[in-house]
Order: sequence, then structure tokens, then C-alpha cells
Amino acid sequence: MIDKLSWMTIYPELVLLVMACIIALVDLSTTDTHRTRTYVLTLLTLAVVAVLSGMQATDAKSYYGFGGMVVSDSMGNWLKCFASLALMVTLVYGRPYAADRGMLRGGEMFTMSMFALLGMFVMISGANFLVIYLGLELLTLSSYALVALRRDNAVASEAAMKYFVLGAMASGFLLYGLSMMYGATGSLDTTEVFKAIASRKVNHQVLVFGLVFIVAGLAFKIGAAPFHMWVPDVYQGAPTAITLMIGAAPELAAFAIIIRLLVEGLLPLAIDWQQMLALLAIASLLVGNLAAIAQTNLKRMLAYSTISQMGFMLLGLIAGVVNNSTYNAQFAYSAAMFYIVTYVLTTLASFGIILLLAREGFESEEITDLAGLNQRSPLYAGVMAIAMFSLAGIPPLVGFYAKLAVLQALIASGQGMYIALAVFAVVMSLIGAFYYIRVVKVMYFDAPVTASTVSAPRDVRTVLTLNGALILILGIVPGGLMALCADAIVATLAG
Repeated sequence: MIDKLSWMTIYPELVLLVMACIIALVDLSTTDTHRTRTYVLTLLTLAVVAVLSGMQATDAKSYYGFGGMVVSDSMGNWLKCFASLALMVTLVYGRPYAADRGMLRGGEMFTMSMFALLGMFVMISGANFLVIYLGLELLTLSSYALVALRRDNAVASEAAMKYFVLGAMASGFLLYGLSMMYGATGSLDTTEVFKAIASRKVNHQVLVFGLVFIVAGLAFKIGAAPFHMWVPDVYQGAPTAITLMIGAAPELAAFAIIIRLLVEGLLPLAIDWQQMLALLAIASLLVGNLAAIAQTNLKRMLAYSTISQMGFMLLGLIAGVVNNSTYNAQFAYSAAMFYIVTYVLTTLASFGIILLLAREGFESEEITDLAGLNQRSPLYAGVMAIAMFSLAGIPPLVGFYAKLAVLQALIASGQGMYIALAVFAVVMSLIGAFYYIRVVKVMYFDAPVTASTVSAPRDVRTVLTLNGALILILGIVPGGLMALCADAIVATLAG
């Protein structure tokens, strides 16, 4: 018999699952082309789930349910809360765009996004290899369907096929690596795997062999080079609303499974996986920043930007264990968590502007489409400029403090190699600043290509303004979010 505690550990997931099914049924009787009833119900559900997760996150204790297969802890619940809020913002930005392109003829965009979020929740809560993999598959299968949602568009269909083929390969990598770990340790639970590896009675070569496949699968999911092949094509080919959907909230879930697998399960192998992540970080910073310079398509440029940003986040994860000591772990992992949360916040704003400027029959995907935006709409040009400067790491915006936190974690390790990586990351950030500032230059100093003003629904305008303001406010007073991430990581590591 399943005890009450087990159900309590997953009640945000239960609420999400039940409401996703109810909303799918309610949508069947909706004839409104803008799917207003479905939209409002979805936003209310996401708001409730975010509040439930936030309330659970205030409890510093970790609770295990269903025989230790799922865990409810501070880090996981905060990530669930942020993922729910990110999806809410995504749907607010994406609904007018989707309606103009016939993507709301059914309510699939809302229901599939809720099932994708459910997959993220399962990934975040997983304390068992099988549960984590099931959550990952639910997310990716929903994402494949969302990318192909615009059925009459050949480019979107091509992007969905690429995503599906490469995603299946990456899932195979991850599953094979997890099966190797199971074969070596005899358990699927992360805590039992940790104990088995720490006992040093397991063949180290088998563990490292499995670890290579696990890291490769995880690298694909976050879009780190050299497993980044899908990112530019899918970002550019998918409808922009769906690009934001797969480029924002899922990054939080990807960070969670990196912590669950590599830190909670495979920490005794840190000396091995930290070296792998260091190589991925170097490759991502190089490929992302250098390739982004050559891009004229804004979505493709932001795709390469994502690759470089993920490389920077990985730098935070490699400084946790130094000389077999975990003293630096709380600083390194909390810096990485802070980085991924602020990256998602900034990504929402940048894609929100692209969605806002897109009109029926016009995508507004080229950098030149932003020409003279300041003359047409100073507010939206300001929000985009804030997002670009934050991604570039320019103070006093939150992106600067995110980069600073990661660099501080690297330098605090006292290792010459990590300090050299910090210097390399700063140089790459300077190169990356070029293509972000180019977007600002086009908006403020180029002549506008059209004289039409930019109009937006009230909900989009309000959320976009708050989004831009939050990037600025969290940059001026980052202490609260930094403390939240630090407390969440400390509580999770202690649990």
C-alpha cells in the first residue's frame, strides 16, 4: 500500500496531470479560434501548480516517496515553480502568434505544453534512473509534437524530423549509460548507486564507460557542443512560440537531472565527469560565440547564444569537487542554478520581443527586422536591449551577476586549471558581446524598415514590461535570488 507521504511528494504533478486531462476534455467543446477558455484554464492551473511548488520549496527537508523513487526537496520544488512560471509567460507571449498562424484550431498547444511540463516535473523529482528517463521521454515526445504543430509548414516539419531523429539518438545514449550503471551497481536508485560507487567495490572502467554515455546524453539535452547539432536548426525551423517553449523551461529540468544523476548519484566519480564537462564547456563557449557572430537570422543567433550560455553554466558544475573535497560544492552548484534561472528569465524577454514583432505572414526573424525599433516603440526596444545586455553580461543587469557567480566559484577552487578556464570564459564573453551589442545597434541607430507602430495585447505588454523590469531589478539586488539558490542547493545536498 502506498503511504500518504508518497502522494504528498508528487501532489503538484497530480494536480497538473488531472487538470491537463480536464482541459483537454473542456477544449473539445470550444469553438473560439483564440481558445480563450482553454488559455485561461491553463494559466490558472500553472499558477496554482507554481504556488504549490513554491510552498513545498520553503520546507528545507527532503522527502522520499514510492520506495525512494521520487524526491521532494527545496531545489526541485523551486525549479518546478520557476518552470511553471516560465511556461505561463511563454503561453502569454505565444498565443497571439499561434492564433495568427492557425495553430489554435485545436487546443493541442496548451495541453501538449502541460504534458511537457509534467515531464519536466517528473525529471526534476526523479531519484531513480527509470523515473528520470520516463520524465525525459514525456518531455521530448511532447516537444516533438509541438515543433510539428504547424502542420502546413514544411520548415517546421523538417525541424521536427531533425529533432526527433537526433533526440532519439541522444535518448539511446543516456539509456545505455544508465543501463551500464545499473549493471555495475545493481541498483536504479541514485542514493544506492552513490553508496555502491563510494564503496569502491565496483569496476571503475565499467563506471567510466557508462558515464561517458550519460554525459553525452545530458549534453545533447542542454545543447552543449559538440552535441549541439539540433539547436540552430530546431530554433530556426520551429514556430517561434514553440522555440521559446523548448528553449526556456526545459533548461531548468535539464539542470535538475544533471544534479540528480551526476551529483546525487555519481559524485564519487566527480573527478571523471568534471573533466568531461570542462571539455564540453570549452567547446560550447568556442562554437557558440564564434558561430553566432556570422548569423543574420535572430533566432539562429540566439540558438548559438544558448550553446555558449550552457557552456558557461557547465563551468559552475565543474568546480564542485576539488582534491576530493566538496567544500566548494554549495558555491559552485548554487552559482550554476542561479545562472540557469536568470538565463531562462532573459530568454523569455528576448523571444517575447521576436513574437511581438511577428505579424501574420511575417516572422520578424532577421536581425535587420529590428531596425529602428526604438523609433517605433521605445518600450519594446528598451526591453530587448536589457535582454541583450544581460546575455552579454554587462552590469548592472542580472546576467552580469550570474557570470560573476560562476567565475567566483571557479576562482574559489584555487586550482590553476579552473582559474585559466575563468580567464578563457571572460575572453569568450567579450567576443560574445559583439553579436549582442549588434542587435542593440540595429534597434537604435539603423533606419526603420517600416513606419508602423508596434501594438500588443494588454496581457503581453504587461508581462513583457515586468519581464524586462525583473532582469534589471534582479541585477541591482541579486542577493535574494542568490540566497534562495544557495539555500536550495545546501538543503538538497544535505538531504
